[in-house]
Amino acid sequence: MSHRLFPAVRILASAALLAANLFTLPAAAQPAGVTRTDLQRHDLSAPGREAVQVRVDLAPGVAFGRHTHPGEEIIYVLAGAIEYAVEGKPPVTLRAGDVLFIPAGTVHAAKNVGNETASELATYIVAKDKPLLTLAK
Repeated sequence: MSHRLFPAVRILASAALLAANLFTLPAAAQPAGVTRTDLQRHDLSAPGREAVQVRVDLAPGVAFGRHTHPGEEIIYVLAGAIEYAVEGKPPVTLRAGDVLFIPAGTVHAAKNVGNETASELATYIVAKDKPLLTLAK
């Protein structure tokens, strides 16, 4: 292999590792009873922005703690009943077919308040090269 190819191979390997890390939440950030299924990720025409779609399933009684995203989150509830606590607003319980918009950087949390698995389709319009989720303190 030519010495000129080594930097390119290292760059490709680094890019693949970065992409894998962006799709995987740290174990501490994902509680037991939460399943995230990454559906798609695409660059947008707006420089430095990307769209990410994830299906999130919450077992009965399970909560996903306070966190933020580096962009907007658009939620569509697929099944069950999920209570959302969005900073600055009273909690709201949404059911299948309901939607919610969460502005960039807004602290929020979600909890399955039903007796069955609750599911949402989360679409993020976010800054690239930043963690998709940051736990709030």
